[in-house]
Amino acid sequence: MPNTKRSRLVASIIATALGATALAACGSSGDSKADSGPVNLTFWSWAPGMDKVVDLWNKGPGKKDQITVTFKKQASGDTLVTKILTAHKAKSGPDLVQAEYQALPTLVSNGAVADISKEVGDARSKFADGVWQQVTLGTNAVYAVPQDIGPMMFYYRADLFKKYGLKVPTTWDEFAQDARQLKKKAPALSLTTFSANDAGLFAGLAQQAGAKWWTTSGTKWKVGINDAATQKVAKFWGGLVKEGAIDNQPMYTPAWNKAIDTGQQIAWVSAVWAPGTLTTAAPDTKGKWAMAPLPQWSAGDDVTGSWGGSSTAVTTDSKHQAAAAKFAAWLNTNGDAVDTMAKEGGIYPASTSAQVSGAFSTPPAYFSNQADFYTKAAEIAKTTAASAWGPNVNVAYTTFNDAFGTAAKNKSDFVTALNTMQDATTADMKKQGFEVSQ
Repeated sequence: MPNTKRSRLVASIIATALGATALAACGSSGDSKADSGPVNLTFWSWAPGMDKVVDLWNKGPGKKDQITVTFKKQASGDTLVTKILTAHKAKSGPDLVQAEYQALPTLVSNGAVADISKEVGDARSKFADGVWQQVTLGTNAVYAVPQDIGPMMFYYRADLFKKYGLKVPTTWDEFAQDARQLKKKAPALSLTTFSANDAGLFAGLAQQAGAKWWTTSGTKWKVGINDAATQKVAKFWGGLVKEGAIDNQPMYTPAWNKAIDTGQQIAWVSAVWAPGTLTTAAPDTKGKWAMAPLPQWSAGDDVTGSWGGSSTAVTTDSKHQAAAAKFAAWLNTNGDAVDTMAKEGGIYPASTSAQVSGAFSTPPAYFSNQADFYTKAAEIAKTTAASAWGPNVNVAYTTFNDAFGTAAKNKSDFVTALNTMQDATTADMKKQGFEVSQ
């Protein structure tokens, strides 16, 4: 099937919720006969410690069901997506692959992952609505089982908030007031920074505001990166940067680490995985930080965005899709499996029951002063807004780094940078052969 026609077909599939039928007809090769007797599966993943989780399966349920899984360590991000697509063209892909949520539409549009709704339907009750939506793409199909998530939260230096008389913000207006108040009291300090070196943060903030960057209607895609919700977010952060109320330097650099560790920056908008980063970036301030829900756009709202997370998908190249789906469901819902992933790989599970048990029954060591850390995190995770990813997230993210990087450095208009993102993403989709509405 020519690539252009396939892209249009899959856009239609996603829009009309016919993914289960169409993908089964195009590439589903797993059936009960194929899965009878000993089965050997290959699993590509980048998660640390995944080999130990696979061992649990092979020695337990896998041994009983005669389903053996071989784990093969991979690079993450776009590197793995490219490798999967290359392998799929050669019809040599693995049986299972770890896939970031934003990568699923790309894998679906290329026919690389299978609909496993018939095999994992019972897993639905284990996940929050917004999380489950990320593996269905809004259809009746299920393209993966959620593995880990990154609900967004607000982290702050409790001691310095007290010292400077700052209120823990419950709205973004209060957040801006804190930033300005701190600058008046301590000009050398900043509440936080706007960073343009990780588009996932901005995407999560837009998601919280109600943005839908990619949607479909009939056979056409619509790109809404510069929609009203995202423009609101861009204007808010761009305004704070322009007036100098917050810093404009990128995260994860030695300078950023120093600012976080020494109290030059006293807050960070991040996700549930932040304790691991702070442990490395700011070791001297252990026990001085606290976590709170993300500020809201309107008082009384209760919604957060998502920054990061991945799923376990079954490929259309697998000759044992039913067996592979069984492993994917076990991997992400079994208590021992999820607990081992948490301890060995530091993931925050998508499964709601796992978020308050096992490895998450006590707070992370860095936040030992906040006993209810994971209890609060689980409540926040339930409020995660549904996302809307498209088939060329990589282009949008790359353009964000360039356009917003320049805007942040020059303190220029963020909406102009947003429009650049919109135009580049739309142009790329048209170039790929997708039908795009205005």
